[in-house]
Parts: sequence; C-alpha cells; structure tokens
Amino acid sequence: MRTYQQVAAELAAQIRAGRWAPGQRLPTHRELAAGHGIAVATATRVFAELKRVGLVVGEPGRGSFVRDRSVRLASAEYGAGADTVWADLAFTQPMSPRRAELLRTALRDLAGGGDLDALLRQQPPGGRPHDRAIVTEFLDRRGIAADPARVVLTHGAQHGLDLVVRALFSPGDVVAADELTYPGFKLLAHAHGVDVAPIAAVADGPDLDALDRLCARRPVRAVYAMPTLHNPLGWVLGRAQRERLVSIARHHDLFLIEDAAYAFLADPAPAPLVTMAPERTFWVSSLSKSAAAGLRFGILVIPPRAEPALGRLLRATMASPPGLVTAVAVRWIGDGTVDALEHASRRAAGDHQYVLRRELGDLRPIAHPRSFFAWLPIDPDQRMDRIAAELSRRGVRVCTGDVFAVTQHVPHGLRIALGSPALEELPLVLAELRDVLDSVPPG
Repeated sequence: MRTYQQVAAELAAQIRAGRWAPGQRLPTHRELAAGHGIAVATATRVFAELKRVGLVVGEPGRGSFVRDRSVRLASAEYGAGADTVWADLAFTQPMSPRRAELLRTALRDLAGGGDLDALLRQQPPGGRPHDRAIVTEFLDRRGIAADPARVVLTHGAQHGLDLVVRALFSPGDVVAADELTYPGFKLLAHAHGVDVAPIAAVADGPDLDALDRLCARRPVRAVYAMPTLHNPLGWVLGRAQRERLVSIARHHDLFLIEDAAYAFLADPAPAPLVTMAPERTFWVSSLSKSAAAGLRFGILVIPPRAEPALGRLLRATMASPPGLVTAVAVRWIGDGTVDALEHASRRAAGDHQYVLRRELGDLRPIAHPRSFFAWLPIDPDQRMDRIAAELSRRGVRVCTGDVFAVTQHVPHGLRIALGSPALEELPLVLAELRDVLDSVPPG
C-alpha cells in the first residue's frame, strides 16, 4: 500500500504544476482514499501534510481547497522563491483572527439585503454620502472631527497617498520624510519625480531642529510623517514633539501628510496631527493592517484648501471605491467588527513582541510593544545583503535597511515583520534568524 508521504508528494507536484487551480475543491477524504488505494486514515494524513506545507486550506463541513499561493507570497520580491519560503518576515500581515468567518457572515448578510444592484454600479468619486457619513462617525470616535465632504474613501492607504502626491506635487518638488520611511511612499515620490529629503532620526523621533534647518535651506512643500507608530522604528511622538512639528509646518507653510496605517496599535496615543492642524494636514489610513491586507479600503481626510485640487483629480480619474469591498468595510466599521479586530490585533502583537524580546532581546531590537514589526540593528561589519541572501536560502524573507532608507548612507539593520508566523512558530523562526546573524562572516 502507498504511504501518505507518496500520495502527498504526488498531489503537491500537481498543485505546483497548476493541474489544480487556486480555490479548486479537492476530493473528499473517502474519494482520495478510493482513488489512490489507501485507507481513509491515510488520506487524512495526506491532507494534514498538504496543509502543513501551505498548499491546501480547509474547514470542517466545507472540504479542502487549493491555497492561492500568489496571495500568500505577495512579497516575493523581498526574498526567497515561491516554493522555498518557510517564514515571511518581510510582509506585514494583520494579526486579526476569524477573518474568513467574518467575511462569510458579511457576504451572507449583504446577499439577503436590499438593493444589491447598487453595489455593482459606479460609485460617486470619493464614496457614497451614506458610507462617508458612517466613516466620519468612526473617525469622530477616534477623536478626529472631520466634515464628511472632506472624507474620501479610497482603494487603501497607498491609493490615498497616491491621490495626495498627484494633487499636491509637481516634478522637482521637495517633500521631507524620515530617513527610514515607508517604502510605498518612496516609490510614489520617485514615480512622480518628487525629491524626498531625509530628516535625521534621534532616539524617540525625527530631529525636528534638523527639519527646521532643512526647510530654511530648501523649498520643502510638505512633510510625510508617521507620528503614531512609525514604520519601521515604532516610535510614537509625544505631545510636545507634535506641537513643534505643527509649529514648523505653519512657520514654513508646509502641508503635513499623516500616515496613520498603524496608529490603531498605539492605544492610547496623543492627538493626531490632523486635529492639531486641520488646515494643512492630509490624514491617511486603511483597514489593510487592522482587518485584512486584501480588503482594499482606505480613508483620506483632506484640508479645506486642497478640496478643489482633490475634487478635480477624483473626477478626472473616476477614483471611486469598489462597491462590494466598500459595503463590507463600512458594515464592519458600523457594527463594531473593526473595533474588535483592532483589539485582537493589539493583543496578538503584544504576544509576538514578548517572544521577540525573549528570543532576541540581547540584540536590542527597536519596536513598539504592540507593533507588528521591529527594527533589528546589525553589526556594521556585516553586509545586509549577505544576511538576507542566506536567510532567503533557508526560506526566510526579511527587509534590509535600503528598502526603507531615503539617505545615501543606509542605516544598518533589518526590518522584521512578526505577523505572518504563528505565535508557536515564531521562536523557531527567530532562532533561524539568530543563527544566520552568528554565522555570516563580516565583510
């Protein structure tokens, strides 16, 4: 009789070769057993092995399905090939449980609702008034008082940032950003010919004296900032730092672009910049980090003087949010699901950070205690690319400092995301990381 390893290897080869499409239902345990001449118990072990290697997903009562690996490995450009990944420490995944179950319930509720056809029509640029009103109430509960007319619903935070960059800047304009900053903003600025001027970092945030000097020396038009849980350094600026940043922006007549993608993790936190300087602040966030990376739904709050330019851009690009995604997102916002997912994410992130400090605390990782990620400084004599290459060879992805740097001299470190590995797997992943750091020679 064939072993479960032989049958699992055969099915795995078929899945990798594309004979089974992503999402396709696999045979039942009894069907597999009959088709391969094995016992039902052996078939159960076959499915367990396919799940273990990430090729199959399944739920009791629904069956087993081929996993869409193109989604799971969306960050392939950062590291190992699609078939060799063991742990992804490059892509930041939400730590929200029960998402599939919640989505199934939401879709059932929508299917039993009223005007389904409305979800298939073109939405108004920036979102329907009813949806914007619900989002405005959601913001108000978080201390952000915004006029619904200045709340724009987007396809995620990155789309919101793209709208801001296109509405605000012309090629050759200068925007200031932290010397380590969100790679997506770097890419947007480069694509639109915008020069990103680095702001040096100090122990607990950007060097605001250096920013003031930069603005006096160069024609800076805006500051891109993550004041509440910075990616990748994890800082949360205090009230005095925020007041100083706003003062500099008013003195030099700068716009502020406040990226709040991870702000929900720092609870409580000081008031957002948009509440301190609403006349010049663009506030951007999404549900990608709190609910699901594939739920492309974002929120952009714009200052009054930007309304004409943003309005023209929205009309010119027909930048309306997708109806079905927006319906799910707004439902979750209105019924408290997002609040519950955020609470669960904060708790899970705290558990992962505890494991990080326990396993790698002597390496002095820099992180907020409820963050999805950490910045790990490494020996200046070691080459980041060699460390990343060796980790990739072992099936572990990481981000090197150059991915985040806007300076010529790249700060020496790795950004490690903690959300993808399960809590029970994280010690093994971090042990592999430590082993590579210890084994890769300097130079």
